[in-house]
Amino acid sequence: MNLSDDKREIGQHFVFGFHGHEVSEDVRELITKYHVGNIILMKRNVRNMKQVHTLVQSLQQCARDAGHMYPLMIGIDQENGLVSAFSSAAKCQAGTQFPGAMAIAATGDPEYARNCSAASAREMKAVGINWSYSPVGDVNSDPQNPVIGVRSFGDDPKKVAQFAKAVSDGLTEGGVAPSAKHFPGHGDTNIDSHLGLPIINKSRMELDQTELKPFKELIDAGVASIMTGHMVIQALSGDGETPASLSRAVTTTLLRNDLLFKGVIVTDCLEMNSVKERQGGVPHGAVEALAAGADVVMVCHTMALHRGAMEDTYKAVQKGKLHMDELRKSGERITALKRKFTGTWDDVLGNPFDEKAMNALQATNKKLSEEAYAKSTALISGSLPMFSSGKIVVMTPIVESLNAAVDDAEGVQRTGKGHVRNTAAPYYVSFAESVRRRAADVEHLVYAADFDCRRDFGEGLIFVTRNADRSAWQLDVLENIRIQASGVPIVVLASCAPYELFSGRVLGVQACVASFEYTGEALEAAASVIFNEVIAVGESPVSI
Repeated sequence: MNLSDDKREIGQHFVFGFHGHEVSEDVRELITKYHVGNIILMKRNVRNMKQVHTLVQSLQQCARDAGHMYPLMIGIDQENGLVSAFSSAAKCQAGTQFPGAMAIAATGDPEYARNCSAASAREMKAVGINWSYSPVGDVNSDPQNPVIGVRSFGDDPKKVAQFAKAVSDGLTEGGVAPSAKHFPGHGDTNIDSHLGLPIINKSRMELDQTELKPFKELIDAGVASIMTGHMVIQALSGDGETPASLSRAVTTTLLRNDLLFKGVIVTDCLEMNSVKERQGGVPHGAVEALAAGADVVMVCHTMALHRGAMEDTYKAVQKGKLHMDELRKSGERITALKRKFTGTWDDVLGNPFDEKAMNALQATNKKLSEEAYAKSTALISGSLPMFSSGKIVVMTPIVESLNAAVDDAEGVQRTGKGHVRNTAAPYYVSFAESVRRRAADVEHLVYAADFDCRRDFGEGLIFVTRNADRSAWQLDVLENIRIQASGVPIVVLASCAPYELFSGRVLGVQACVASFEYTGEALEAAASVIFNEVIAVGESPVSI
């Protein structure tokens, strides 16, 4: 192999993450020594808009100095909602928080999906981000799904396709490449691929009717890239062990040949246990993914695995297990993506950060976000009480790890044994503050399974749940409270997936409200509905 040219080509087929708010020595090595052509930013890399702009400029300058022919694709997980690596949070003041998939679908209007995604894309593009791993094309067929849930637009394939296309169009309009995920569909599983290997037992006909519908629509509409997922579908791969992301039958035969997808195929992060625990681990998984037909392999966290993936790929080429002519043909798709979404070196370098323009953009976007959230809150059953001027009790659940894509981000507070610390979650503290702005006397209680219900519940109770269909202890507490607080009006607020609100176990409460996510913005919108300031017009995109 012509080491210099081939290594430059191979580097274009990876997207790696790194640690820190500035260009680290690790990422500098990846760009200069390994010629890596794509970088993913995580929440850990984001402090504020200006810092991200400076960081991206430094990354691009590093790539240009290293002789890269085209600028880097700079990607990020910005689905909006609960998975928003670019949005403002407790530790960073960055992008505008917009509703996630299920919340935006609850508005019933795909134009909100398109407009919010375009607005988010304009913010990302202004700081140099040009690739968003969104929209989620998964149909949430299984209510017990531990990793998709509210990240999906719902359980109706047709509506999921409609909203996913709207997000893809909005991102493209804003100059950011969309990446529909997790092909061929992660919605009908109750195992999280971060933790294990999901197996979906469906026939090809069943897949065509559900999982593949949104992706077919996105492909027909010309989506720029698609992310493959780490789930086993034996009807496609022919075996019960190979994840879709590493399967040539899925990546090449189905996606490339049958569905005629012409864009870039990128894998989900190979550091998930579903790939990491396979023989050969992440480095061998990278070779398998490229051999399967992936254009770009994603490894987000560990420098040793970045090096290992690159070195194993070099060896695979030398041994003839990977062919440079196939990689170069694949590289043409990556180049086309870069030409469309990065432009030239002059387009990406030397652009000063315009703080005044960004402030104006974010002021406009904040209004759009508030409008979309106001349209998303749903009254699932009952009628809302008119709370008196007496004490209102707000009850929120202790924090549990229910979704590795959301809960297990770096930086979450944990005990020595690895459990999430038993403290009031910041988003629920913000909800209590939202209630306090509307009521003079508010008590915020954090409840666990052993909550003592023998107490005063005031003149009204707002009982917040989070996926109580899976954490049924929350509904046990609610039933005990209903006995103790007889005559007190109770509003149940489902702050994530709304499945528990369709249960007979909530019968008898005054009203059931769904916010579809527990971002501060969604909970503020829910408070305005609960206190009858705004009429609930949202409708649940899922049912039982």
